[in-house]
Order: sequence, then C-alpha cells, then structure tokens
Amino acid sequence: MDIKEARKNVIEQQIRPWGGLNVRANQALSDTPRENFVPEEYQKLVFADIEIPLNESDKMFSPKIEGRILDSLNLQGNEDILEVGTGSGYLTSVLAKLSNSVTSIEIEHDLHVKAKENIDKLKIINTNLINDTFNSSNFKEGQFDSIIIGSALPNIKDDLKILRKIKGIDFVYIPKFKDIYNSKKKSIITIKKKDKILCAKFRKGHFEGVLDVMDRLTNLIKPNKIFMGKKDYQQLFLVK
Repeated sequence: MDIKEARKNVIEQQIRPWGGLNVRANQALSDTPRENFVPEEYQKLVFADIEIPLNESDKMFSPKIEGRILDSLNLQGNEDILEVGTGSGYLTSVLAKLSNSVTSIEIEHDLHVKAKENIDKLKIINTNLINDTFNSSNFKEGQFDSIIIGSALPNIKDDLKILRKIKGIDFVYIPKFKDIYNSKKKSIITIKKKDKILCAKFRKGHFEGVLDVMDRLTNLIKPNKIFMGKKDYQQLFLVK
C-alpha cells in the first residue's frame, strides 16, 4: 500500500465529499499517521470508510466524521480543547496539531495506555491524557474553548452539572415528550415509492416515524448545522 497516496485518497474521496473542507484540518489529518493508531488485526482497513473496533464496545470515528468534526470546530491554533473519550488517540493527536492544548479523558485503562504510547511516539507534547470517568474529573470553570464528546455520557444529570462549569457549551437542550408532541399534528412526511427499496418495505411506518421526530425537533430548535450519531445507513440516507 502506498501510504501517502492512501491518505490523499481519504481526504479527496471520503472527507471532502462529506463536507470536511477545512484545508488546515485536512492537512493535519493527512500528516498524522492513522495506521499507528489502528489495531494490528485491522491494518488492512486503516483508511476504509468504517468505524474500526478498538475493543468489544469502543470504535474509532470513520475518517469522514473526523473531517466533519474538525471542519465544524475550525480551530485557529490558540484554543484549549477538552475531548471526552480518547479512544485510539488518533483524533487527539490531530487536535493537538491544530490547537494550543488538548485535555483528553478515557475511562478504559487499556485504551488510555495504548493512546498515550502512540501519542508519545509522535513526540506530541501539548496533550494531557487522563484515565478517569468524565463525572469524576475536576475542571476549572472557563478552562476550555471547545469540547468534543466522543463517547456516551451514562449519567446525564451528573454530566450536565459538569458541563455547566465548562466554557465552550452555551446550552444543552433535552426536550421532553410534550415538547416534541405538543399538538395533534400528524406527520405529513411519507416515504416515496422509489425509497421502498430500503427495509421500509418490511417495516411499515418506521422511517416515517423517524423523519417525523426529526422534522419536529429541527422546527423547534431551528439549527444552522446539525450533527448526529449514525444509527444506520438507511436512516442517514432518508434524513439527508
């Protein structure tokens, strides 16, 4: 495999088509050896458009998602970053190249150790890696300019208390059932006949329900941009 050519292809074929257009961020992605952070058994899939497993429950972001995150952040080089979920350490390394400092928390000890080892090999010195849970960490108010949450937050009430103390999050909106369904309005979204090739053909009403919730939510908050975890390709296709 021609590593340099493979890195270039990732940018041109995966990241840019998905909206990762930040030239500086894409250069940092290309300059950081992704192959150093991928488990040995998945080395043939280093640049594939998939979420590579790190253990039984944790995965790396796919390249296109990393590109979108960095494009959204638009880092200028003077920011202090908080990353929740170090994972492999690859995105941590890229963030370190684009910012002043990165504090990254990882609950899994094995992942923390491996990530630190890989980051140290690249002689990156502006990262602070912490092996702890998010809600056990003690952050000073106003310490961070941007926050990336790359893992689940299991106890939302405790986590929200911490998030309130951190600069970089203006507000968190957690709608209740009545906020979404505050009227008797019925969904006007239907799946077109050509879309019946998807499994909607066998799951009557399922995708209409998903699109109805998305329609109601986006009309409530009216976002300029929205980033969602990808549950499956079919829902992503229909939402887009």
